[in-house]
Amino acid sequence: MIHPTAQIDPSAVIGANVSIGAFTVIGAEVQIDDGTVIGPHVVIQGPTRIGRDNRIAQFASLGGDPQDMKFNGERTELVIGDRNLIREFTTINRGTGDGGGVTRIGNDNWLLAYVHVAHDCNVGNHTIFSNYSALAGHVEVGDWTVFSGYSGAHQFCKIGAHAFIAMGCLLGADVPPFLMMANDQAGRPRGLNTTGLKRRGFEPDRITAIKRAYRTLYTSGLSLAEAREQLVAQAQESEDVRAMLDFLDRSERGLAR
Repeated sequence: MIHPTAQIDPSAVIGANVSIGAFTVIGAEVQIDDGTVIGPHVVIQGPTRIGRDNRIAQFASLGGDPQDMKFNGERTELVIGDRNLIREFTTINRGTGDGGGVTRIGNDNWLLAYVHVAHDCNVGNHTIFSNYSALAGHVEVGDWTVFSGYSGAHQFCKIGAHAFIAMGCLLGADVPPFLMMANDQAGRPRGLNTTGLKRRGFEPDRITAIKRAYRTLYTSGLSLAEAREQLVAQAQESEDVRAMLDFLDRSERGLAR
């Protein structure tokens, strides 16, 4: 299941039933767990850990040096979870020494062709990155988030769970959970990702509470401080609103409003 033209460093650890295609290069300090399938002409540099049952298509480049001028060759790593689909020409870089040292991809994600994930990013589970979408360094992406084609996020942005980023949308501020962002360069909120929430089994009362929180934050005319006071009261009856409130408190770049 390992093509004879593949080049595998002696220090690499390859699990059971791993398939490695022609002319693929596996570097030093790479660990690949059971059942992962790697296509031809893939380059994986270490230190990199890849979990079980991933599918990595041809010409992907994983674990390369971070594209950061402050990087001085310090030991950093890339950690990828289980059951991810990583398609052609996707690039995922390792972390940086002053950025936490790790770029992390969770489980059950789809990264489609030409996606780029830069150094020190932290991507959750069940996300979708459509063609040509990209994350700059230090970006956090919550579970079930969807990035449409040609969309992207600025350094240090945070995107909450269940958000939907429309085609061509470029984010420069933090996006709370459940929001849908418009496809313009300002990255403007355009309501809630209610379609995604319904598909994931959110009950009507949960969605009603999230809608109320959205109106408080975005359409009430309140300042951010005033809106937060109302969200504190709403959060006592809704775990989802508590998640939005926690996100607000962690925001560093400011909210997209």
